[in-house]
Formats: sequence, C-alpha cells, structure tokens
Amino acid sequence: MAQPDNQSKRFFESLSGAGKSIAVLTSGGDAQGMNAAVRAVVRMGIYVGAKVYFIREGYQGMVDGGEENIKEASWESVSSMLQMGGTVIGSARCKEFRSHEGRLKAAHNLVQRGITNLCVIGGDGSLTGANLFREEWSGLLEELVQQGLIDEDAVQKYSALHIVGMVGSIDNDFCGTDMTIGTDSALHRIIEVVDAIMTTAQSHQRTFVLEVMGRHCGYLALVSALACGADWVLIPEMPPEDGWEEKMCQKLSATRSRGSRLNIIIVAEGAIDRHGKAITGSVVKDLVVRCLGFDTRVTILGHVQRGGTPSAFDRILASRMGVEAVIALLETTANTPACVVSLCGNQAVRLPLMECVQMVGRQEYCSQDKAACYSFENNLKTYKLLAHRKLESELPHSNFNIAVLNVGAPAAGMNAAVRSAVRVGISEGHKMFAVNDGFEGFYKGQIKEIKWADVGGWTGQGGSLLGTKRTLPAKHVEKIAEQMRAHNINALLVIGGFEAYLGLMELLEARGKYDEFCVPMVMVPATVSNNVPGSDLSIGADTALNAITDTCDRIKQSASGTKRRVFIIETMGGYCGYLASVGGLAAGADAAYIYEEPFDIRDLQSNVEHLTEKMKGAIQRGLVLRNENSNENYTTDFIYQLYSEEGRGVFDCRKNVLGHMQQGGAPSPFDRNFGTKISAKAMLWLTKKMNETFRQGRVFANTEDTCCLLGMRRRALVFQPVVQLKDETDFVHRIPKEQWWLKLRPLMKILAKYKTSYDVSDSGQLEHVVRNIQPKESDPSGAM
Repeated sequence: MAQPDNQSKRFFESLSGAGKSIAVLTSGGDAQGMNAAVRAVVRMGIYVGAKVYFIREGYQGMVDGGEENIKEASWESVSSMLQMGGTVIGSARCKEFRSHEGRLKAAHNLVQRGITNLCVIGGDGSLTGANLFREEWSGLLEELVQQGLIDEDAVQKYSALHIVGMVGSIDNDFCGTDMTIGTDSALHRIIEVVDAIMTTAQSHQRTFVLEVMGRHCGYLALVSALACGADWVLIPEMPPEDGWEEKMCQKLSATRSRGSRLNIIIVAEGAIDRHGKAITGSVVKDLVVRCLGFDTRVTILGHVQRGGTPSAFDRILASRMGVEAVIALLETTANTPACVVSLCGNQAVRLPLMECVQMVGRQEYCSQDKAACYSFENNLKTYKLLAHRKLESELPHSNFNIAVLNVGAPAAGMNAAVRSAVRVGISEGHKMFAVNDGFEGFYKGQIKEIKWADVGGWTGQGGSLLGTKRTLPAKHVEKIAEQMRAHNINALLVIGGFEAYLGLMELLEARGKYDEFCVPMVMVPATVSNNVPGSDLSIGADTALNAITDTCDRIKQSASGTKRRVFIIETMGGYCGYLASVGGLAAGADAAYIYEEPFDIRDLQSNVEHLTEKMKGAIQRGLVLRNENSNENYTTDFIYQLYSEEGRGVFDCRKNVLGHMQQGGAPSPFDRNFGTKISAKAMLWLTKKMNETFRQGRVFANTEDTCCLLGMRRRALVFQPVVQLKDETDFVHRIPKEQWWLKLRPLMKILAKYKTSYDVSDSGQLEHVVRNIQPKESDPSGAM
C-alpha cells in the first residue's frame, strides 16, 4: 500500500492529534448510520494520535460520568459496528443537561479526563445543547474552581471546548445539508413496505394510506411518494387548499377508471390543512370510504423507519462526515465557532452550528428556506408534474415528437427515468415515442407511441422494460435516419451507460450527412459501473452498491463464530473501480484492488502481512474487494490462492464473484428519485431547445450545445456538450480520466488501519448558511 509522502507529512504535522482527547456521543433519536459515524471518529482520532472516548447514553452519560459512561475507545472496540442499525453507544434524552447544574457536572466529568473536543451526533436539539455548553464552558470551569473541584492549572489547560456536530436524523429536517445521516435508510424501509403493500393492494383492488414519520418535515413523505409513484401525498410544508378532499377523490377515481387496481396515499405525521387541523391516516381513510366506497386500509409505519441495517449511502455519508469531523476538531482554534459538518452535492462543507439551528427555528423556514436546502421545492414540483395528469384542454400544443430509448446494460432506475420522461413530455404537450432494444430496435423500426398510463407502476421495476442493447448506431445511421423521418422525431432522450455516450457522439457526427439528426439530443447516465464522463454519479450505481454491501454483510456474518477468515470478493464495473472502492468503504473492507490505482506483488504481500497482523489480535474477519478488470494477471483466483498460502495457520480464505446480482433487483429509493428528477430536467431542456431551434416549420439544431450529457458535477446538475467531454475520456478503458471518488480511497485505508497519504486541502471549508441555501440545482444524489 502507499507509503507516507509529502502530503501525508503535511497531514501528520499540521493535523497531529497527539496530546488531544476527543469524545463522541449520540444524542436524541437514533438513526441508521450513527454507528458508522462513531466508528469513523474513533478510528480517525486514533489514527492521528488522539485519545478517543465513548460517552454512552448521550448527555445523560456525560452528566453521570463514571468509567462505564465515559470510556476510552480502542480500534477493535468499533469493529463490526458498520452494518449495525441504531447506536451501540446508546442515546437518551437528558433533562438534567438542560439545567445549569447538570452542565456543571458534565464539565467536571470531561475535565477529569482532559476532554476538550466533542463530536456530537444528533438533531437540532442535541446540537443546540452542545453549543450552549461550549458558550458556558469558561464560566463552568470558574465555578468548578470556586467549589474546589479543579485547580487553576486545569482552567488554563482546558480553557476552550471545541465542538463539531454531525446531523443524525431520519427526518432530514436540518438546514445546511442535502441529507442527514439516517434519511436514506429510512426511505429504504418505507419503500420496502410500499413495494410489498402494492402487491396485496393489487390483488384486492384496495386503497392503502401510509403514514410516515418526519415530525414537522415532509421530506420522507414527499420523496417516498416520488419514489413509488403515489397517487396523493399530504405534507406539513404545503397544507392542501380548501376542497382538497374532493380533488383527491376525483384523482383516485380517475386512476381506477384508467384500469389501475390500487391507490397509494402517503401522509406525513405532521400533515395539517389550511386551518391547522391535523390530517391523519385515519381521517384520509374515512374520507375515501365515505366518498368513494373503496376498500381502504391504513398502515402506520412508526419506528420501523428507524430500524434495520443502514444503507450504503448512509454508511458512506457517515464515514465521510466522521473523518471530516475529526479534521475539523484538529483544525479548530479558540476563535473558531462550533460547526456542523455536512454534505452539499458530493462535497464536504462546514457550517456554523448556530446559523443552521436558527434557520430551523425560523417561521418562514418551512415554506422557503427548506425548499432551497433540500431541493424540497424541486421534489414537490416534480411530484406534481408526474402524479397529476393535466386535462387535454390544459396541455400546451407543441406538435413535437420525442423518442426515448435505453442503451447499454440494464441499470436499476432506468424505468423510473423513462416514466418521468414520458409524463413530463406529455405534460409539455409533446407526443412521446418509446424505442425498444436501444439503437438496434431503432433501426429495425421497433418504435411506438407511449401514453401516460403505459408507464404506470414503472418506478419500482428493476432492469429495463423498454429493452436495451449495446449496439452502436454508426453502422445503421441511414436506417435510423429513415425511422426518425418516418416518425417525425424532433428530439432524442438516450438513457444509458458508456455505449449511450459513444452512440450520441456517433449521431452527432452523422449530422453532417443526415439532417434528421439535427435535433436536440440529450443523454442521462445510467449504468452500475458509474463510468460515464461528465457525471459524478449514474442511475443504478446506488442500487448496485447496496447489493454489494448487503452481500458483504452476509458473507462476513457467515464466518461468525468460526475461525479467522478473509473473504475475496469480485465486483463488476469494467475498468472503473467505483463499485469496488466505494463498496469497500461502505462494507468496511481491508483493501480494494482497482485498475486506476496500479498494484504489484509487493502491495499484495504488504496487504497479506497487514491482515495477518490484524488477525492475530481481536479481529476475526477480513474483507478484500477486487474490481473485475483491475489487473489481467493478478486475478481473483490468484489473489485468493496468494492469501490462502500466505495466511496459512493464521486465517483461511474464501472467494465470491458477485456477478450480475449487482445489476438486478428493485431500484433503491436513491436511484428512483435521482432517475426521476434528472430525466424530468432533461425533458424540460429538450423542450426549451426545440422551441429555440424551430424555424420555417421544423426543428433544426446543428450546434454542439444541442447534443449534451446531463450529469452531476460536484454540487450541480450540468448540461455538457458531448464534444467537450472527449478530452476527459479514456476511450480504451471506457472511463473518465479524472474521477472524484478516488479521493475517498484513503478514507477506506485509514479506517482499515493502513498508514497512507491523505490530502486535506479538499476538506470542507467553513461557509455561511445564507450563502449555502441559495436556490441551486443541487441534489443529494451527488453525495456518493
């Protein structure tokens, strides 16, 4: 593995934790992913030479003190925590800490152990309490001196308390971060239930009303409604207009009249009407039964949403935030305000803690600021556009025809993207055409008009219902041009992976010979490999990561109670190491071999020795991931045999090739949401470009900026001409030349106890919330 270099020296010198003590606690309601955050804080703290302490049972443990409540953590003490839900160090709401006397006790307990750095994982109440504690710190020390509990030397030595917060809440109700730890896992629980309920609802022609958590925030309700295609959603941020009952019943009735056998209504627990009256699941059920006579059931999900294994997204988010929190604590000075580490797009940012808390407390936050913070308004607009069909008289008359097709290997979330495209296109007044089997189906004429109802229920379907092939268009451009002319296609939406990217460039080149291709064309990236240039993330990658993470959890569990064992797991991805690297971070791997980071026999030997050393201690299991094309000679079999031989007498070895299970299954909430929103944005762009290029009775678009790829770049969704992406592409290995996730690899190594270089220049810088919440095309999807 990499040895310390100049970057790591700068890291060790400028961020040394020697002589410092850091305490980590979880407070308030629990959330999946908290354990991953605790693990990252502990291991990063120990890595930089600091002492790290657990504070058990949140602020209660800080007030009570004692060896059981405030205990020094070791590297091994956080092993096997990553996949566990809840918080293993406990969480409790503490009334005593709200009093001055309680905080005085807490201060005494911290000073006794020399703790002046606190990492608090919780919601806005927990973080507000932490900031108040920090503000009172010097006064509390003076009181302790007066009571004779500490001396003046202690006051000088521990004069400042530094606090960094991480938001752990399934509600996603904290301003300044795209996603809070636990939100994605809660969405997984909701969508699992909705998918299961839809099958029984279909059987009995029932209406189901689902009540979800979220306190006064409707994020879970809205995003789950978007992800499952619910017929109606009720959220506290937007109380329905008077007469909503009749409109809802008309919508449910219209859905049934078009042949649907079920209705799904999602209600946030804090939903109210315009007069402040609560709208509960029971109220909605009684209304549907009374007005429509539909067989209706209510399901209140309750604490199921808090439970279970954290998703891959939450593990990665929490791990990144935990490491960032330690860096923030080491960089803090006496004048640095308490901050919250969070994520904006795929970038770590630091925000002043009290600015965030004050925004949550503002009255207008619900209707205005939260929309900007969480792309809340964008979610709401997209949901309305897709769920509520306009009357024919309300539709604009564009006379434009748009074709949509899937190209390349199937990826979970493709169907959600197609559904979104079709319904947004129809809402814009266009006629939508579906092309079966990609470019192959295109030149064969497998094209037909697709209607609003045709894509009902597509959101939760895995694979590609349109069919998809890897065939490129270059050899068939003449026949494809004939089909474009025959169906009068005015724009193209291509959803797919690297083949779609190559195909779009071939169609662009064909413009010189065939005017039929002089139409706006846009590509939306969808591939489990996440290897498309111009986008940090692709539809389907999150579902694949969850498949890898779940499988690795089960594989590791299979060795529980047996002798020490190392597992060698092969992942997909072609030459792109995204799945192996990020999956390794999410699953707690010891090593991940990828093409982008060349390795030789010395590295393999070093890894074996490292694992051997770990296995002689308390560690029972090891996990090594290998990308399928990482090295033509060091195959999975070779690595398995090497580890088996070199680890003989210390551990045994098993191997597993995950294969196509990474492409299958129902799409994750993340991929459904990302696919839905990015596809809707692409369709609105096509509409705009068609209108701009419509001249003399036809669309004619022959400029580079009318053939684009829509991708996530750092904090924004960006349209990029495919021509401009050529220089960023390694066409031989089908990967981008620069890949953002390579910066995450040192985190995996650090958390696996390797000494490695880590560039802190890209760490989050302190920003202000007011600047951070300006409306922008940000999306939580970029967080991976």
